[in-house]
Amino acid sequence: MKEFIEPNLSAIFIKLFERYPDLRSCAAEIAEAAAIMAAAAGSGAKFLVCGNGGSAADADHICGELIKSFCKKRPIAKELAAKLTSLDAASVGKSGRNCGAILAEKLQAGIPAIALTQHPALSTAFSNDVDPDLVFAQQCQVFGQPGDIFIGISTSGNAKNVYSAAYTAKAAGLKIVGLTGKSGGKLKELCDVCICVPRSETYEVQELHLPVYHALCLYIEDCLW
Repeated sequence: MKEFIEPNLSAIFIKLFERYPDLRSCAAEIAEAAAIMAAAAGSGAKFLVCGNGGSAADADHICGELIKSFCKKRPIAKELAAKLTSLDAASVGKSGRNCGAILAEKLQAGIPAIALTQHPALSTAFSNDVDPDLVFAQQCQVFGQPGDIFIGISTSGNAKNVYSAAYTAKAAGLKIVGLTGKSGGKLKELCDVCICVPRSETYEVQELHLPVYHALCLYIEDCLW
C-alpha cells in the first residue's frame, strides 16, 4: 500500500455526475464521504458494512471492491513478497515448490472490510438466542475500533438492525457513513455523513447506490495505489 496521496477529486466524480445527473444533489456528501473513507483506509482502518435484502448484496459488493484490486494493480508489500519467495528457497513447502513465488505474484493488496451480513451461523444463533434486530450491532461492538468506518445501507434510513449497528458503532468511536434514499430516515441523525440519493422507491434507491459506492471505491483506490 502506498503512502496516502489525495488525487484530483473532481476528475473521479465529474464522470459520475455526467452519467447520473440526479446525483449532483448529493455531490457535497459524496465528496465528504470520499475524503473520510480514503483517509481511514490510508491509516489502516477497517470497514464494517451492512444492509438488508438488496442492500445486503451491496454491502458484500463494497467489501469485494475494497479487499481486492478494483481497477488498478495492487501489488502486495515488498517485504511480504520477499518472505514468501524466501520460503521457496528454504524448501519449507517441498510439496508445493514455487508456491511462494506464485503467491507473491498473484496476491493483491487490499483494505480490511467485513460485510456483517455474511455470518449465517452467528446471525441465526444471535437472532434465536437474543434479538434479531441487534445482530449487526453485536458485530460492531466486537469488530469495531475507534477510527474504523461503519457503512450503513438502508433505502428508507429506518432499518432497525442498521440503525442499532450505527448507534453501537458511534459509541465505539467509528465514523458513520450512511447510504439511504431521499429522506435519510432515522439513520441520518447518527451519520458523520449521509448520502441520501434523490429517490424514495426501494429499487430506484438501490439503482443509484451502486454507482455511488463504485465511485467511492475508485477514489479510495486512487488515493492508496
